[in-house]
Amino acid sequence: MPAPFRADHVGSFLRPPELLEARKNAASDPERLRELEDAHIQRVIARQQELGFEIASDGELRRRNFMSDFTDAVEGFDLGDSTARSWKAGEMKVAQVSSVTGIVVKELRQVRPLTSHEVPFLLSHCNVIPKVTLPSATQFPAISFKRGVTSKIYKDHSALLWAIVDIMKKDLAQLSSQGVRYIQIDAPRYSYYLDPKWRDWIRTEMNVDPDLALDEAVRADNACFRAARKPGVTLAIHLCRGNNRSHWYAEGGYDAIAEKLFGTLDVDRFLLEYDDARSGTFAPLRFVPKGKAVVLGLISSKVPSMESPDQLVKRVDEASRFVLLENIALSPQCGFASTAEGNLITEECQWAKLKLVVDTARRIWN
Repeated sequence: MPAPFRADHVGSFLRPPELLEARKNAASDPERLRELEDAHIQRVIARQQELGFEIASDGELRRRNFMSDFTDAVEGFDLGDSTARSWKAGEMKVAQVSSVTGIVVKELRQVRPLTSHEVPFLLSHCNVIPKVTLPSATQFPAISFKRGVTSKIYKDHSALLWAIVDIMKKDLAQLSSQGVRYIQIDAPRYSYYLDPKWRDWIRTEMNVDPDLALDEAVRADNACFRAARKPGVTLAIHLCRGNNRSHWYAEGGYDAIAEKLFGTLDVDRFLLEYDDARSGTFAPLRFVPKGKAVVLGLISSKVPSMESPDQLVKRVDEASRFVLLENIALSPQCGFASTAEGNLITEECQWAKLKLVVDTARRIWN
């Protein structure tokens, strides 16, 4: 089946300064925040449609980060606590001592639907296929489980994972019944299994064999996808290597996980990062089953320099040696604002890169 939506994107867009300021003052003036969110969401939906996208998201403009729909709707997280991690990103060592998710400190309890504050507005203002993103359940155990704290409620990372899956399944089933025709799960933790430093971290910090953890992650995500599966609904997964403020935390090709991941995840589309040499070659794409789409993230959302259209065409041609051209689409490698602060580029550059996605897709497939 040929891939629909030749031009795609991961979902998040840069927030304008007035929206960031309003979010800081949300406690004292929530109506102002809501008015600005509504206005700017209408603007970004219209802009996507003007550029020629067949899909549109709300840019995640109501979120503090790509995961906050979950942590805001589910009690049990202490957002002031975190797990410490550090890694080397290129020539720079990055130390992360805080987390945008916080630590699970009591039994999780959902207090509202995850996307109830987003979906009705998107559906009422979108004239193309509405796209909604949510974090993978696998995102949380690695960064929200703290021994001596979380382990008092959930005995291990696995117990926490499946508690989160139970919450996610209900909401994903509801989304696919509401008229959301494109649901994307964002899953940065799969990059742990292809990067040696993070495989070691899984062994030492999580006390789990990485291969067994990968098997369980696939089972968890598949349980969520099965709940969302409905005729006419496209299900996708985005595999990320880190994107916060133009940083990254993982490197390595998909080779180590490609056969298992591509062969067993129950999705229609794989959104893959291929914006630089850290992502490896296209060879692992040979494991993508026939009929499933590969969305090549060839355009960087991290840096302002513009990619060459001719080079993009060439790279798509290279990828088509491993997966049929009719099953390929094009996108940026990640969102432009995984957190509200956004990546280190301008909004003008963001829209120029998205225009490049559409123009290049038309050049290749029209």
